[in-house]
Amino acid sequence: MQRTVAVIGGGISGLTACYQLARSPNAPKIILLEGSGRLGGWLHSTRTEDGAVFEHGPRGIRPAGTVGRNTLLMVSELGLDADVLPVPGDHPASKNRYLYVSGALHRLPSSIGGVLRTVPPFTRPLFWSGLHELAAPRGTQLDETIHSFVSRRFGKELADIAIDSLCRGVFAGDCRALSVRSCFPALFEAERRWCSVILGMALGGGKGPALDSALSRRARDERWSQWSLRGGMETLPEALQDFLRRHGVEMHCHARLQRLERTAAECWQITLEDGSVRADHVISAIPARALAVLLPSWAKPLAQELRSIEAVSVGVVNLQYNGATLPITGFGHLVPSFEDHSLLGIVYDSVAFPEQNGTAGPSVRLTVMLGGAWFEEGFGDPEMVPEARLLSRAKEAVRAHLGLAAEPSCTIVKACIPQYTLGHWQRTETISRYLEREGLPLSLIGASYQGVSVNDCIYSAKTAVTRLLDQAR
Repeated sequence: MQRTVAVIGGGISGLTACYQLARSPNAPKIILLEGSGRLGGWLHSTRTEDGAVFEHGPRGIRPAGTVGRNTLLMVSELGLDADVLPVPGDHPASKNRYLYVSGALHRLPSSIGGVLRTVPPFTRPLFWSGLHELAAPRGTQLDETIHSFVSRRFGKELADIAIDSLCRGVFAGDCRALSVRSCFPALFEAERRWCSVILGMALGGGKGPALDSALSRRARDERWSQWSLRGGMETLPEALQDFLRRHGVEMHCHARLQRLERTAAECWQITLEDGSVRADHVISAIPARALAVLLPSWAKPLAQELRSIEAVSVGVVNLQYNGATLPITGFGHLVPSFEDHSLLGIVYDSVAFPEQNGTAGPSVRLTVMLGGAWFEEGFGDPEMVPEARLLSRAKEAVRAHLGLAAEPSCTIVKACIPQYTLGHWQRTETISRYLEREGLPLSLIGASYQGVSVNDCIYSAKTAVTRLLDQAR
């Protein structure tokens, strides 16, 4: 009898899990359950009539590493090669990245010369931070905050300014609370193995499965810093949906889950608002805290661990200024927490991907990121804050930082980003041990566990499906 696998959550993780299942020999019956009215999760693009594209979630994907090559391989398998918009290494959006400190924009060093001389906002050449790192002793803790780790190895100034800003841009989080072991595992492992992050990153690369494709070879040769798709990032989940329809996957939107329970026949009974679904195995691609609410009472130990995985809200404001030009060109700029708690940074979308500017003439497209770990402090309850307040704050920042004072067109969304705080690795290990000990046919994928990037989500889904299929043999 054919097994049934239910995937709950129709974001990029859930769609990838369905894709990998559907491609396998002797594929099971696959049912995808999504509570909202659309699939794709945070990969959500708005396309205007004149061809402009606005991203409400990730606006580009890095090609580097095993996880980056894996995503490019899937893009090729889906026939999207011609839609890829790369940002090569010599592009301004690759070379020019800025920090906004003390009321001014400062370009981060991107060459040896910049590292050897003092470049504001730093008070000495970054070269000295590198020397400090090479001489620093290996840490002894099982986990450490990112700020503590970088302060110890590179110096407090780099941690206070650059790393603080980076963590706000990547995780919308506070580097003084986030775990280096879980957020930047490559840095943690480099110190463990080589006693130096710099040596470890230089000597420890190149490992992992060979996930080669023409796209990944091109990305390496042209030194891509990131890439997008011509119709926006939502093109990827749309292509996955097309594939799943052709392969008979049942996809249900507005499928709001009420609870999960085990039956006498050792199947999962998934109760929905308007019915139920039975499955031999469940793959959960929803946030950890959302899954915790659905679990039966006997799974309380698992629910407690899931509830401990936090998330923060981010206000994402897309702005378009027709006929305007930026005073600088680059990827964008980040703002350290000591400069402005509520403003995380501004991405210059029209610089990296001018192909998505539309046909209505010259324009500047920006994304302003607000809140994160500081959302409630700056704006109050994420569920109650008026969109007009987020828009006003975004326009004020653009006017102050970039001198653009015209009235823009705009869209506003709120996103959630998981926070890997100290001990996250122990929580995920405890969860894995519980599932194994209880023999539960439940796989956990998505941004709550092993990485928040699109690449991480896609790779974790593929890994989980591979493990599940191996067990079924």
